[in-house]
Amino acid sequence: GVFVELEEGVDGLIHISDLSWTQRVKHPSEFTEVGKEIEVMVLEIDKENRRLSLGHKQTEENPWDEFEKLFTVGSIHEGTVTSTGENKKPATVLLPYGVTAYTTPRHLTKENGQRLVEDEKAPFVILEFNKDNQRIFVSHARTWEEEKRSEQEKEEAKQATEKREISEKVASQKVEKATLGDLDALAELAESLD
Repeated sequence: GVFVELEEGVDGLIHISDLSWTQRVKHPSEFTEVGKEIEVMVLEIDKENRRLSLGHKQTEENPWDEFEKLFTVGSIHEGTVTSTGENKKPATVLLPYGVTAYTTPRHLTKENGQRLVEDEKAPFVILEFNKDNQRIFVSHARTWEEEKRSEQEKEEAKQATEKREISEKVASQKVEKATLGDLDALAELAESLD
């Protein structure tokens, strides 16, 4: 966390997760530096231990309220791969507005069978949006898999229609033959009556 001196003798601590709404801060030095002033909000007062819990992100509006409307499940957004997920860690993707999303290496698979690499841009579909945990799960593979599936379904529907049309033609030809046969029988019957 980040230790903050509010005034002489009064210290507070900002937990890493309370530094930014969007940035995944691994170490405080990525976000701020010693001696720099930052705006904070008091989150908790621990009188016994004379400790204050502070937050920096709470001084700004929670953008996840807007992200919830923007990153709806099923919507597609361009993202940049920031990590391909080695050593059992999730792969990460940077979405618009600096939002980090998570995925698995399998979901980085391109249509040609290769995988997206770091810094590569591609479309990603939102699989899950969790506002409470500020987690978004995405997939690149699903963008083309769905397209392929819908093309396959269209092709199957087209083939089914063609089969039905052929069956109808065959059935109508049988009817025509039967009708002609009936006419011949009627002609013979008419002759025999004469």
